[in-house]
Amino acid sequence: MARVSISHLGKDAPAASGAARTTILGDVSLEIADGELLVLVGPSGCGKTTLLRCIAGLETPSRGELALDGQRVNELEPRERDIAMVFQSYALYPHLTVRENLAFGLKMRKTPAAEIVKRVDEAAAMLEIAPYLDRLPKNLSGGQRQRVAMGRAVVRRPRVFLFDEPLSNLDASLRGQMRVELKRLHARLGATMVYVTHDQVEAMTLADRIAVLRAGAIEQVGAPRDLYERPDNLFVARFLGTPEMNVLPGEVKNGLFSITGAAGVTLAVSAADGAATLGVRSEDVKLGGSDGLCLGATVDVIEDLGSDALVHLRAAGRELVARVESRQAPQPGQSVELRLPLARLHLFDASERRAQIAKIAEAADVQNA
Repeated sequence: MARVSISHLGKDAPAASGAARTTILGDVSLEIADGELLVLVGPSGCGKTTLLRCIAGLETPSRGELALDGQRVNELEPRERDIAMVFQSYALYPHLTVRENLAFGLKMRKTPAAEIVKRVDEAAAMLEIAPYLDRLPKNLSGGQRQRVAMGRAVVRRPRVFLFDEPLSNLDASLRGQMRVELKRLHARLGATMVYVTHDQVEAMTLADRIAVLRAGAIEQVGAPRDLYERPDNLFVARFLGTPEMNVLPGEVKNGLFSITGAAGVTLAVSAADGAATLGVRSEDVKLGGSDGLCLGATVDVIEDLGSDALVHLRAAGRELVARVESRQAPQPGQSVELRLPLARLHLFDASERRAQIAKIAEAADVQNA
């Protein structure tokens, strides 16, 4: 396996005559540890697939350096990098059986026949596709085809595995199953893997670490739980989490933050004067209680998910969502008192960077401000 080092990498799109070049990747630096499963996540067009293709050698960076275990690979052809890539489209040869698809790359590398048989059988057993080795791809389900695509990468025993949205063509149930299989595969191989997705659920469930991209730049890198609980900025906070983080706009003045449309609801904060945004996750919005910031709200719509429910509410002129146990869900039209625990609140300043909340402001704090 290998350590992947990306240093000040940039990629520009070719410009039409007389037009300025378009920057796809700005100045990306990232270290991926040996044996790590790192997920690149972000909205469509943020540059995550371009970054993956640069690692693979399918795109040439405009600037910066790529290295595997300290060796610069910018000038190496894809086949010289010993990297395997699994695509969204499976990319299987339709006229070859599963066995032949798995063996194809090894034959091109003139691997001995006995070794090919051994590796194909091992990969088929690992991915539970041994019963389908003599079938053509057209006779397989989408999930089975994706296992074959992964198997074709596994038999090569590459230094790095690259996955480009491999589950996006599968239905929701099958995606869930395949996420578990990918997690098992990583545990068995101990391999270095870089996985691209726009699906933040895949990112949260699969990754050792996540790199969140926006407009060709990395916004934050860290363990899934760290990014979820301590996002560096408002973009990361809203991108990760289902449903999206609740946000309440407001203003900071003299060290006090006030929510727009919620008179008397004030926090003492460490942030410069100006516009700011308060964020809270749906599971941290409590219906009733005595602790935390208090907001009056009206229940709008209930989404019953079985074990829990999403309660859509109107508070301070905005829609908020609370996740509660289904049996505790109120009725539409009901007036409720929301409690937002201080330790679970997130404040973002005018530049959308994370700011510090000190306490819920008392009347005296407001009078002295």
